[in-house]
Amino acid sequence: MLTVTVKNMGVVEYLTTWQAMKEFTAQRTRETPDEIWLLEHPSVYTQGIAGKPEHLLFPSQIPVIRTDRGGQITYHGPGQVILYLLLDLHRRQLYIRQLVRKMEGAVIDLLDEYGVVAQGSEEAPGVYVNGAKIASLGLKIRRGACYHGIAFNADMDLAPFTAINPCGYHGLRVTQAKELGITDGKEILAGKLAQHFIAQLTQYTTKDSHSHDR
Repeated sequence: MLTVTVKNMGVVEYLTTWQAMKEFTAQRTRETPDEIWLLEHPSVYTQGIAGKPEHLLFPSQIPVIRTDRGGQITYHGPGQVILYLLLDLHRRQLYIRQLVRKMEGAVIDLLDEYGVVAQGSEEAPGVYVNGAKIASLGLKIRRGACYHGIAFNADMDLAPFTAINPCGYHGLRVTQAKELGITDGKEILAGKLAQHFIAQLTQYTTKDSHSHDR
């Protein structure tokens, strides 16, 4: 059985983490164990490869970093749980679409544990509660492996989202675990989310289309 090493990394600058993910992926071999990095970023906007500058609605003191994941602009900051997934997709025989469904499934399963009903979206990848986004997804695939991952809003200042069209969608509402009555701290939520994702990974891919109603 393929194992996953989970590393708790605390608060780390985005650029430092991004560089470390790229180096890990460039240097990994067929024998390198997969890893999940749990961490938090200081306030930063990240703009995906296809990101359009007009989705930053007005200037801010929060830095904007153009990164190599897919998607548009999003915000990371204190109180947001980040799971970076450094996985060998070839070894796991995983397609990108299957991986995205598993990422969404992990968040949906976590929220279900607290009695909160959530959904994924084919049109706008991520996880939503009553139409408000609670988790963003982003990936980069290189040499058959992936990095980047899941950003889950736990207990944070949501105001910086008002300066952007989140993930490129005008007027998209965002929410967080605290607003949904979830009182567990971010460390507990991060650990649970990692375990739910690992559980998703161990499911047979033939079950992917039946894991969650969409």
